[in-house]
Amino acid sequence: MSEAAPRRLRQLGEVSVSQLRHVGEKRVAALASLEIENVFDLLTIYPRRYIDRTKRVDLSDLSVGDEAAVFAQVQKVSSRRTRQGKVMVEVTVSDDGEAFKVVFFNQAWRERQLTVGVQALFFGKVTDYRAQRQMTNPVVDVIVGASGEERDASRVGRVVAIYPASGKAGLTSWEMGGFVEEALRRAGPLLDPVPASVLADLDLVERTTSFWGIHLPEEMSDVAPARRRLVFDEFLRLQLLLALRRRRLEESASGVRHPMNSDDLDVAPGALATPTSSLVRRFLAGHRFTLTRAQRRVLGEIAADMSSPLPMHRLLQGDVGSGKTVVALTALLASIDGGRQGALMAPTEVLAEQHLVSIRRDLESLSIHDAAVLGGERPLSIQLLTGRLRAKERQSVLDGLANGSVDIVVGTHALLTGDVKFKSLGAVVIDEQHRFGVEQRAALREAGRVRSAEEIDPDLLVMTATPIPRTAAMVVFGDLDRSVLDELPGGRVPIVTTWARSEDEVAQCWQRVRDEVAARRRAYVICPLIEGSERVEATSAVEERDRLVEHELKGLRVGLLHGQMKGPDKEEVMARFRIGSLDVLVATVVIEVGVDVPEASVIVIEDAWRFGLAQLHQLRGRVGRDRTQSYCYLLGDAPSEDGVRRLEALVSSNDGFVLAEIDLDLRGEGTLLGARQRGRSDLRLASLRDDEDLLVAAQAVATSMVSDETLHLEAEMVDELRLFVDDHEADYLFKS
Repeated sequence: MSEAAPRRLRQLGEVSVSQLRHVGEKRVAALASLEIENVFDLLTIYPRRYIDRTKRVDLSDLSVGDEAAVFAQVQKVSSRRTRQGKVMVEVTVSDDGEAFKVVFFNQAWRERQLTVGVQALFFGKVTDYRAQRQMTNPVVDVIVGASGEERDASRVGRVVAIYPASGKAGLTSWEMGGFVEEALRRAGPLLDPVPASVLADLDLVERTTSFWGIHLPEEMSDVAPARRRLVFDEFLRLQLLLALRRRRLEESASGVRHPMNSDDLDVAPGALATPTSSLVRRFLAGHRFTLTRAQRRVLGEIAADMSSPLPMHRLLQGDVGSGKTVVALTALLASIDGGRQGALMAPTEVLAEQHLVSIRRDLESLSIHDAAVLGGERPLSIQLLTGRLRAKERQSVLDGLANGSVDIVVGTHALLTGDVKFKSLGAVVIDEQHRFGVEQRAALREAGRVRSAEEIDPDLLVMTATPIPRTAAMVVFGDLDRSVLDELPGGRVPIVTTWARSEDEVAQCWQRVRDEVAARRRAYVICPLIEGSERVEATSAVEERDRLVEHELKGLRVGLLHGQMKGPDKEEVMARFRIGSLDVLVATVVIEVGVDVPEASVIVIEDAWRFGLAQLHQLRGRVGRDRTQSYCYLLGDAPSEDGVRRLEALVSSNDGFVLAEIDLDLRGEGTLLGARQRGRSDLRLASLRDDEDLLVAAQAVATSMVSDETLHLEAEMVDELRLFVDDHEADYLFKS
């Protein structure tokens, strides 16, 4: 890399690390094992902490608990084995008369490195051992060797970045720092594609300063502004890609206006509705519950979308029991009011079958005008399409979708593949158990258009029952408009959640199950595994059902449900549980989302610490679905601090949005962002929790750059974004 004009990041991505000095074949392979292949990769491996050697202290000033850098000379060194067989090296060091002990465990080579006379910088925490101060396993930089030669005087008295060293790859933090420093010096000034006005408005340093400040700060105060700028860049690139995808989607969309009368949304149960009223009005007027304010607000947002010629792309986010299904059904009915069909896709066959039962129940009184039938009127046709249908049943549903006699089809994501053809698909609702990335949603929209004879883009409503923080939603669902149901229907009684830890509490848990069954209620018992495992000490659903029948729940009618059962067997068990011929259902997480049995009033979660917080909240949401007091019991001792925090959080709150924030703290962004999109746009430095202001600012800047009227992206920014997407997506995003 020769000296040149300001370099673009994509140019750095084209320079192999093999072009750096001291990076031979072995080091190239070692770096590749850390997914570092080029200079850009190297410069975006950020330090995990810093040693501030500008604050070197004398031994006489050290106190127990201090973390400091001490420059001292080795006076004595010895080694021995502890009772546990570990090698322990003891080094006595001094500076101008003050003595100090440094101890190393399992580092026998230190005896050869730190011979008498060596002068070194020791960085670590001061501890107390037998009333004497010492350091254990500190970071060591040899400055002057035993023979008096000076190793690297530049390392003394400056801030040094510590990188995530990898023993497996054979790379030390010091080597990484050397590679980074050489790369920065040889790269020279870096081109900054962010307008100076944006930098000034947000008080951001320019790009070259940020990379030097994060990797080679002259003082600790350089780090924070450098990190702030680099975090903004990560967010801006991500938001620009999302904004560009959205713009291109709108440009290529061929949607349809669905007639939705706002007056039809403003009706209460029992309101006037005639056979000529819209399906939306008849449905809401005949519904069991009055809409919440949140439901009315969200339906207004959906109505505005569906009345527009652009296809709807909306996320419906709501807590357990907030009434998402009513909103989704209203959207599907609006599509049918407009003369088109609707589809609801569920992640599993069990959930699809549950949706079919509940939708048929909710819409059983509705009929539709159809000139092809005698009398010109017929009931709404709601059909199921899953892999377990027999050939004749499947063909009947396929024929109905093709000729328009099936109004709503419920199934898995295979609905929009293969031989499935719609006469006119107007709306698709996706009930997500697992989040889709941007590309998967785009593929679903494309499939919706291809599978419809009209070749129009259906309106898309993506539902998630797992509340996630607003910042995460801006990233995970950044290509969608977002509606939030943040209110529960009136009359709901908060679920009482107990972590049963003592024998007495566990006994009370099982007695509660018996009491609820005696009161003609029902119960769930959830187990994390289907079959036993020697490696994972978790309760098996099969074994636990057999055990409970013989002991705690003896005399009760106990059923079993898990994902390895055949479809008909699952449906039979659920049907028996719904009608009350089973008192207790022992199940795996197959019942996590969507299963709705209002009579279920108690849920017992075995080995609860094995589940994530969001999953526990979903499981708890299987009870408390009417106005009766419901109960959730968590069993099992959590072996980790995180497990304890999850269970304590669930006990303390019924609010999914509060729990989502805690979950983000516990899991970090990685899990949430894992299915967002392909490419290199992962957030390496940014934190959704700590950097929300920069995320919001980046979204605003991206929206301004990718406006409706004209594309304000400069060539330099387009060139940079190409570093984060593959060639096919680049051609799509950056055309014209």
